[in-house]
Amino acid sequence: MSYEYTSIRDFIDFPDPYDNPFTPFLTSNLPYDLSYGLWQIIGGTIAWLINVIVPGNGVSKWLLCDEVSVVFALAIFMLVTFIVAFVVVLLNLWMERKVLGRLMDRRGTMIGLKGFLQCVADGLKTFMKENTIPSKVDKMTYIWCVSLIVGLSCFVAVMVPLSQRWYVVNYDTGLLIIMAFYALAPFFILVSGWAQNNKYSLIGGLRAAELMISYEVPMLIIIATTSLLVGSFNIGDIVNAQDEIWLIIPEFLGFIVFFFCAIAECERPPFDIAEAETELVEGWQTEYAGMKWGLIMLGDYLRGSVSCGMVAIMFLGGWTIPFIGETPIPEIIFLIKAWFVFFLMILVRGAIARVRPDQILNLGWKVFMPLAVFNLAIAVLLKIGGFY
Repeated sequence: MSYEYTSIRDFIDFPDPYDNPFTPFLTSNLPYDLSYGLWQIIGGTIAWLINVIVPGNGVSKWLLCDEVSVVFALAIFMLVTFIVAFVVVLLNLWMERKVLGRLMDRRGTMIGLKGFLQCVADGLKTFMKENTIPSKVDKMTYIWCVSLIVGLSCFVAVMVPLSQRWYVVNYDTGLLIIMAFYALAPFFILVSGWAQNNKYSLIGGLRAAELMISYEVPMLIIIATTSLLVGSFNIGDIVNAQDEIWLIIPEFLGFIVFFFCAIAECERPPFDIAEAETELVEGWQTEYAGMKWGLIMLGDYLRGSVSCGMVAIMFLGGWTIPFIGETPIPEIIFLIKAWFVFFLMILVRGAIARVRPDQILNLGWKVFMPLAVFNLAIAVLLKIGGFY
C-alpha cells in the first residue's frame, strides 16, 4: 500500500481477520468480525487523514499493521459485547416494570417508546446526583468493594455466550469459570456491609453471606449433574447435547432448584433479604448514593441476566431448537429463552412476598439440598442405563 496522498479507499481495506497471525480466536466470532471491520474503517480513516497532513509518514502504516489492528479490534470487541449486555439489561428492567405494572393492575412506566425511556431517565438521574461518602466508613474498602461488585457483574455478563459464533472465550471449563466469578459478588457484599460502619449495612452483608452458603451448594450440585449427563463442562457441548431433547425433561427437579437458587443468588425478591428496604432501609447498600447506587443496581440486573442465560443454556437448549439445531439467528433464539426465564422471575416476584431469613435458610438446606441430591441420583441412573 502506498502511503502518499491518495484516496481514502487505499487505506480502508477489509481483509479476513483470521488471516492475521495475531488474531486470538481460532473459530468464527461474530462480534470480533464486526469489531475488526469497524477498526478497518476507523483506523483507515485516521491513517488517511494523517497521511493527508504528513504524506508518507510512518504512523499511518503503524495504525494498520497486524498487531495494532488486533489491539484496537479487541478494544472495540469488548465495547460491543458490553453494549449488547447493557441493552439486554435495559430491556430486562423495562420488562420488569411493565409486567409488574400489569400484575398490580396498572400500566407501568409510560415515558417514551412504551415506557423504555424511563430506564434512560433513571440512569441520567443517578449520574446527576451528588457523590457523597460518609465520614466514618473505611473509605478504601467502601470504594473498592462496589467497584469489584460492579466489575465482576459486567465481566460475568459478557462471558455468557449468545451462540457458537458470539462468545468471548471458548474453554472446556466454561460453566465452572462463569459460576465461580458469579459467586464472588456475595463475598464483596459482606465486606462492603462491614466497611460502611452502619448496623443496617452490616446485617445486610451477613444476610448475603447466609444466602451464598445456603444456595451455592445446591447450585453446584445441579451444575455437576448437568455436566455428568453431558460429559463436559464446555458450554457449547452442553447446548449441542440438547439437539433432540432439552435437559429440563430429565432434570425437571434440577431446573426448579437451580431457578430458585439463581433468584436468591442475584438477590431478587422474594429472596432479597440482604437489601430488604422495609426492614434494613436498603441493607448493605444503605450508605451508597448517587451513581454508586446506580451502578450497584446495574450489577444486580447484570447478574440476573447471567442467571437467566445459564438456565437457558443448562435446561432449555441455549441457542438451538430440538430437531432443528442452530438457526440463522441463534442469538435471538437464546435471548428469547433468557427473557422467558426472566419473565418467570418477575412472576415469582409479583406473586410471593419476601420471606423471613430463617425460612430462606430452611428452604435452602431442607428442601433444595435434598432435591438437588435426588436430581443427581436420577442423573446417575440415567447415565448408568445408557440414556445419556
